[in-house]
Amino acid sequence: MPIDLSKIRAIDVHVHAEVSCHDPEDPVMGKFFDAASHYFKAPRERPKMPEIIELYRESQIAFCMFTVDCESGMGAKRVSNYEVAELANKNDDICIPFASIDPHKGKYGAREALDLIENHGVKGFKFHGIAQNCHPADPMGYPIYEVINEYKLPAIFHTGHSGMGTGMRGGGGMRLKYGQPMLVDDVAVDFPDMKIILAHPSWPWVDESLSMALHKTNVFIDLSGWSPKYFPKQVIQYANTQLKHKMLFGSDFPLIHPDKWIKVAQEVGFKEEVMPGIMKDNAAKVLGLV
Repeated sequence: MPIDLSKIRAIDVHVHAEVSCHDPEDPVMGKFFDAASHYFKAPRERPKMPEIIELYRESQIAFCMFTVDCESGMGAKRVSNYEVAELANKNDDICIPFASIDPHKGKYGAREALDLIENHGVKGFKFHGIAQNCHPADPMGYPIYEVINEYKLPAIFHTGHSGMGTGMRGGGGMRLKYGQPMLVDDVAVDFPDMKIILAHPSWPWVDESLSMALHKTNVFIDLSGWSPKYFPKQVIQYANTQLKHKMLFGSDFPLIHPDKWIKVAQEVGFKEEVMPGIMKDNAAKVLGLV
């Protein structure tokens, strides 16, 4: 059953499936979960995918669900893209399957991307240069991008500071430089049919994301990972004006609850007339739901 936009109140484009229903939590990733939970003041226990699906169904919020494949950069076993896709497709009234493939996997990763799109209904991809220890425009990832570009699908790129690794010795070995938004600009140029979503307000490089979304027709911004009360003023300024069609609601669940994000967003200065676009309409277009 496809998503009925008239029956949902929002689309959350940024929801993490952090644990498998079948496999135990990876011990390497567990250390990062400990630190991230402390940083975000969030519960340590990570919900399994069926729990996430039911929470969003009860809230009448459709959502994009994905894991982060950082097997090379962090040495942590990923949650299977196929498990995510299977559960999402069984609940396609509310859930949209995204996948994540470590760019280090190159052409072999491109084979997986193609299979996920053609045979498992995946509708988009997630990349995290910091966790994947990879420059977003490193040519090794281009075979994967080529597949995404061919199918004109969206790809979310983490930008800005990373809660993952914050407070850990040496940042857990994660390099923040790969979160600079402008590093994604070459990807936007080289793959103009791939819809690029720059995740988070991108602090401390906020203005780079705003510039890219203004300049590139295929670049959008999701507002996940921060409570809206902490948004830099220029994010709200551009969301109310020139980039009102480029801003997308995202929570970063399970670290931020979508209802909590929405409640705060109603109080920080977004114009009433732009909120329907931010909350649902803009994402519906990017995701090809309309």
